[in-house]
Amino acid sequence: MAATGDAFRRARGRALSAFRHDDEYEWKGPFYFIQGADPQFGLIKAWATGDTNNGDDEWKEEIKLTEQAVQAVNKLNPKPKFFVLCGDLIHGMPGSQWRKDQERDLKNVLKNTDQDIPLVFVSGNHDIGNAPTRETIDNYCKSWGDDYFSFWVGGAFFLVLNSQLYFDSSKCPELKQAQDVWLNEQLAVAEKHKCKHIIVFQHIPLFLREPDEDHDYFNLEKSVRQEIMEKFHKAGIKAVFSGHYHRNAGGSYRGLEMVVTSAIGCQLGEDPHGLRVVVVTDEKIVHRYYSLDELSSQGMEKELLDMLAKQI
Repeated sequence: MAATGDAFRRARGRALSAFRHDDEYEWKGPFYFIQGADPQFGLIKAWATGDTNNGDDEWKEEIKLTEQAVQAVNKLNPKPKFFVLCGDLIHGMPGSQWRKDQERDLKNVLKNTDQDIPLVFVSGNHDIGNAPTRETIDNYCKSWGDDYFSFWVGGAFFLVLNSQLYFDSSKCPELKQAQDVWLNEQLAVAEKHKCKHIIVFQHIPLFLREPDEDHDYFNLEKSVRQEIMEKFHKAGIKAVFSGHYHRNAGGSYRGLEMVVTSAIGCQLGEDPHGLRVVVVTDEKIVHRYYSLDELSSQGMEKELLDMLAKQI
């Protein structure tokens, strides 16, 4: 059951108030959650006009799509444990003209999420800037909660990371160092509790398809990526869920699955606007991407529901 309080700022003190640790350390059977990414209010028009810096003065389409996403999630039975949004909540960069209006309208849509389905927020590059500063991160935290934190659900351990600190921390190197120290501490906690699964959420994918692919805007620099992949592999992390690419993609590295989920908002490829359903069982993590239309009209498929049957 979700805790009461500000639904948009439940991540405080590097933890998520929606779940009590003591209640969630133990494996209680299969469960599922919903992952979305990049509602990015303002990008559809900006992309259509070719002005991604200043063309984001309209976001009616994103409002409709995010409303559809919330309605689809609310209709699901049984209810998901939580609904995570993996970054780029809005398009307006820190300091840009329409940012506050985009943020207000997004919150007005998301507040209609069933109160028993906690919202989990991940910071993206448009939320804190391509080269974040202490100020841009602080401003994000005031609106959406901590930029990195951990929580337990049903015996699984979840880590939310600020991937922008891995992409470009030149303006706040001390904050990247702080996240690194914290992450090592969290992985030690996970080992101590011998959790069933460890799952990571971040905005920027480690890689899109191949662990050794060239670095570009949509993945992390190769040496940084390699260090993180090895750390995650040694810690026994099963999956990393991300967004940023506005297309579905993914691959694996030594048993670590990299899942890249397309957008609720603007599509840059051939995928439909959608959400990912992620089922966590005793042995594995199974996921499927649904279009918003499909999830709204048909819900989850029988195969996934059957995996949850022991819990219902």
